[in-house]
Amino acid sequence: MIRLLLVDDQSLLRMGFRLILEAEPDLEVVGEAADGATGVSMAAAMRPDVVLMDVRMPGMDGIQATAAITAGGTSKVLILTTFDLDQYVFAGLKAGASGFLLKDTPPAELISAIRTVAAGEAVLAPTATRRLIDQFAPLFPDPDRRNDRDAVLGKLTDREKTVFAQLATGRSNREIAAELHLSEGTVKIHVGRILTKLDLRDRVQAVVLAYETGLVTPGS
Repeated sequence: MIRLLLVDDQSLLRMGFRLILEAEPDLEVVGEAADGATGVSMAAAMRPDVVLMDVRMPGMDGIQATAAITAGGTSKVLILTTFDLDQYVFAGLKAGASGFLLKDTPPAELISAIRTVAAGEAVLAPTATRRLIDQFAPLFPDPDRRNDRDAVLGKLTDREKTVFAQLATGRSNREIAAELHLSEGTVKIHVGRILTKLDLRDRVQAVVLAYETGLVTPGS
C-alpha cells in the first residue's frame, strides 16, 4: 500500500484528488494539509511514502516544505503545479522533489506518477520540463559554468556523457535508447552509473545539474 499526504490550500482540489486516488486498491490518503508548515509536521508524524505538494500556499510555501520534508529522507515529494502561474517549480526540484506534474494531468498519469515516485524513481514531464528550464536557465550566473561543466563531464565516459545529455532534456530510457540505438537495459545501466558517479539522487537532480553547469542550454 502506498501512503499519501495531500498538501494544498484548496480544499476542493484535495477532495478531488482523494476521490481519484482512493479508488485505487494500492493507494491510501493518510492525511491532508492546507499549508506547508502543517504538511511538514504531518509528514514527520505520519511518514507517508509520497507527498503531493502544491507550490503556492499561505505561510510556508511548497518549496520550503519540500526542502524540509526531503531533508528527513523518509518521504518522496511530487509537486503539482498550474505551471503557467507558478514561478518556483525549478527551486522545488532543487529542494529535493522527485518530480512535478501539472494539476490538469489526466488521473491515470497522476496515479502512474505516484507509483513511479514511490518506487524510488523520478517523474519528469519532458515538454513541461523543457519549458520550465527555458524560463529559469537564463537566470543562472555564467561565471565558472564552463569549469563546473568540465568537472562534471570529467567523471563520465564518452558514452555516459552522451546519455547524460539526453537524460538532461527529460527523455525517458525508451526515448534515449531509440535515439542512441541502444537497448533500454543498457540505457538503464548507464543512467545508474551516471547518477552514482555524480552523486545524484535521481533523474530530476540530473536535469538540474545539467542546466546549472551549462551542459545543456535552453533550446538545445
